[in-house]
Amino acid sequence: MFKKILIANRGEIALRIIRTCKEMGIKTVAVYSTADKESLHVRFADEAVCIGPPQSRDSYLNIPRILAAAEVTNADAIHPGYGFLSENSRFSAICRDHGIKFIGATPEQIDQMGDKSNAKDTMKQAGVPCIPGSEGLLESVEQAITIANEIGYPAIMKATAGGGGRGMRIVWNDEEVEPAWNSAKQEAGAAFGNDGLYMEKYIEDPRHIEIQIAGDQYGKVCHLSERDCSIQRRHQKLLEETPSPFMTPELREKMGTAAKAAAQIINYEGVGTVEFLVDKHRNFYFMEMNTRIQVEHPVTEEVINYDLVKEQILIAAGVPISGKDYLPTKAAIECRINAEDIHNNFRPSPGKIQVLHKPGGHGVRVDSHIYAGYTIPPFYDSMIAKLIVSAQTREEAIVKMERALSEFVIEGIHTTIPLHQQLMKNADFRAGNFTTAFMNTFEIQ
Repeated sequence: MFKKILIANRGEIALRIIRTCKEMGIKTVAVYSTADKESLHVRFADEAVCIGPPQSRDSYLNIPRILAAAEVTNADAIHPGYGFLSENSRFSAICRDHGIKFIGATPEQIDQMGDKSNAKDTMKQAGVPCIPGSEGLLESVEQAITIANEIGYPAIMKATAGGGGRGMRIVWNDEEVEPAWNSAKQEAGAAFGNDGLYMEKYIEDPRHIEIQIAGDQYGKVCHLSERDCSIQRRHQKLLEETPSPFMTPELREKMGTAAKAAAQIINYEGVGTVEFLVDKHRNFYFMEMNTRIQVEHPVTEEVINYDLVKEQILIAAGVPISGKDYLPTKAAIECRINAEDIHNNFRPSPGKIQVLHKPGGHGVRVDSHIYAGYTIPPFYDSMIAKLIVSAQTREEAIVKMERALSEFVIEGIHTTIPLHQQLMKNADFRAGNFTTAFMNTFEIQ
């Protein structure tokens, strides 16, 4: 087992990893930018190393500085969390070259699944259903128009290196293709340094359902059931739950089998998530695979009593998994609490937290790095907390979430707590009647 793990991340996920390491008797090293010197992950780690100024490129994305911090503290493993360098194959490879265990996928696995065009080809080989679209990257506007006519409008162009909805454009006819092509390539190039695009049939009003999987170093794979991530705004998830109200036992078995096939074809090592779009007829299509821990992993942990971060560390240390598939034994919902002004186009709201009261009680969990007096820096993602509840049924979980949200007091900044309170009262949400387009027509009060 590892003696010391450096966490190459910040905020709530860094603190989450530190907690599991402490329970496993593993020493921890926090890295931090000058903007994060007062963050709780710095306070609760055994050691902390400042790796640069606030900008991510100079700190949390600076591979030489992170490796130097690992070497000077004698860390024998690095946990990348999510975001930042968690799916960076070069970072994974450099860690391996330096004899430091990267707690996550191998460079080869990241490359296979990180490029969405390559991932789609791999999934076809595994027999996983894929959305009809281009074979590889698009080479011209004319080719894009030809393919769109072959698969039928609407179609969607996506950045091959994309994420978070950037570099994506929906087109409904031939005339829209060229301007969409130009803007998508420009956005993808600026965001990812790669302006490659591919095209798929646009599945109208689908559900976004993902399957949590785990694979060890010996070829064994299991799935840990699904999460419904359909409540999202501009392709950014707002709320996740398990089990999905749209799921049937037959669909769960089919999607679980497909997710395991996706992991097995690349001999996947670690925990990961296979994401699908599911149409109204319950046909499902591979969307992407995330070779890392997900923001929403706690909802899975709560319904199957399973520490996914601990499992990541055990797998990385060479411990075999049981290979048993897991089904949800109760219901869980996660609300992402962001420092944003919902009445001002979700504008980020950094600043000092004057008053903080976190909810509690049976079946209530808060993953967060904030505290009263903490100043949220303006340089990073606006998520400041995750509120997770679990109960015996979905209906009970919604009531519990309503109660927990009413207790969650954060003063000094704007947050998305009022939005989640409105969601819990929405009749369509309560009935499980929603798709990825739900927030397009949701009226914020």
